[in-house]
Amino acid sequence: MSSKVKNWLLFFATVTVVVLLAMLGSNITDRKTESQFAYQPQVKIADNDPRNDVWGKNFPRQYESFLETKEMDFSSKHNGNQLKDALAGTPELVVLWAGYGFSKDYNQPRGHGYAIEDIQNTLRTGGPTGPGTGPMPATCWTCKSPDVPRLMNEIGIAEFYKGKWADKGAEIHNPIGCADCHDNKTMELKISRPALIEAFESMGKDINDASHQEMRSLVCAQCHVEYYFNKKEPVEGVPYLTFPWKNGLTVEAAEEYYDDINFSDWTHQLSKTPMLKAQHPGYEIYQQGIHAKRGVSCADCHMPYKTEGGQKFTDHHIQSPLANPANSCQVCHRQDQNELMANVYSNQDKNKQGAHRLEKLLVRAHVEAKKAWDLGASEKQMKPILMDIRHAQWRWDYSVASHGGSFHAPVETGRIITTGIDKAQEARIKLAKLLPKLGFDGEVPYPDISTKAKAQKYIGLDMDKLEKEKETFQKNIIPQWLEAAKKREDAMGVQTVSSK
Repeated sequence: MSSKVKNWLLFFATVTVVVLLAMLGSNITDRKTESQFAYQPQVKIADNDPRNDVWGKNFPRQYESFLETKEMDFSSKHNGNQLKDALAGTPELVVLWAGYGFSKDYNQPRGHGYAIEDIQNTLRTGGPTGPGTGPMPATCWTCKSPDVPRLMNEIGIAEFYKGKWADKGAEIHNPIGCADCHDNKTMELKISRPALIEAFESMGKDINDASHQEMRSLVCAQCHVEYYFNKKEPVEGVPYLTFPWKNGLTVEAAEEYYDDINFSDWTHQLSKTPMLKAQHPGYEIYQQGIHAKRGVSCADCHMPYKTEGGQKFTDHHIQSPLANPANSCQVCHRQDQNELMANVYSNQDKNKQGAHRLEKLLVRAHVEAKKAWDLGASEKQMKPILMDIRHAQWRWDYSVASHGGSFHAPVETGRIITTGIDKAQEARIKLAKLLPKLGFDGEVPYPDISTKAKAQKYIGLDMDKLEKEKETFQKNIIPQWLEAAKKREDAMGVQTVSSK
């Protein structure tokens, strides 16, 4: 190759490099400029403003991704973001919750954008026709909306908890969103629910000492936890929302806490067992797993960072990591996506098999205990049996109600299910010894609960009546709530940054 050709090649190569560098420099300048003006506030966000769309004017990327929590297009092997009837899938649950609202209706959870709609529609909230009616306390609104901290600040915490669920319906309008987790002035993460702060205090800890990384889980722990409605302390007669964390964050620690104060959520309709209903102890189970021990936060997996243009921000499309493994899982794990998901499904399969076995054992225990009562068993004879049933079902409920337990801490979840099986078997062994003493020989028949409808009929639920009551409520009451909320929010107005 001649020197002249070499010189021309070198010239063109140099020009190409210069052009590429110029384009890169221009791109960097554009991104810096974009970054400089990306979060210029458009409106003033007032203290406790619950309106997510108002916050979205200042933070459009986060808000637009938050709106995606209303999508219902993802389904994994066992879960997803779609509306699924859990009772239809597992009719045994109807019997396990006999005498409690969950036997009427229980759907797998959808995205945060449906928080208000789903609690209004569920049969568990009944068909109230006016203030003071309906089966559930006002406390049940606590985790559903940024209107909750607004209302708590306006009327007080105890007053918010006071009364029935329907009493606060016109006040709770916006689904889970910005003000639940962020300070309106600094956008720093904050705790807006008193129960979590009080739970830390009960363990001798100060939540203000939490790091930013810890806060990326604690804002979730305001709601994704086990809790109960304390009617004794600190406000007499008010179902004050409390976390049972005084003894620790394990299933046994919470069980000990409840046993010490002789607490039960309800008495089982068949077995007369003083029952515990696990809510959704996702944070507690997560704390027992490897991700928590390695310092991985909830947001790292459920709200991974996202880039648009030159902007890196937290994706507020809060969802299963399995819906976005490239950003959630493969940031740390270099294995193939299919391999990672297969590992998760394997853990889920094993724990679900154990949980289903425990469900069937518990159905038998409740039915056999009912038979013992029918034959004249005494409270003294039944007390140790009922305690075994209580502890066995507590472990089952704790393992399944945490939703992501087989992902967050598969070994711990499996251990909890195994100990639940042991206790259910102990209850049935005691019943097997007691029933002959009461004059019954043989096996107590297993009921035909092969479908949700059959199971609900077996425990005596009038589903036609419940559904008609709910239909009347949705038609007559919810429109009134929406109208009241619109008037209130219209009156709040929106003040732009340039306004005086």
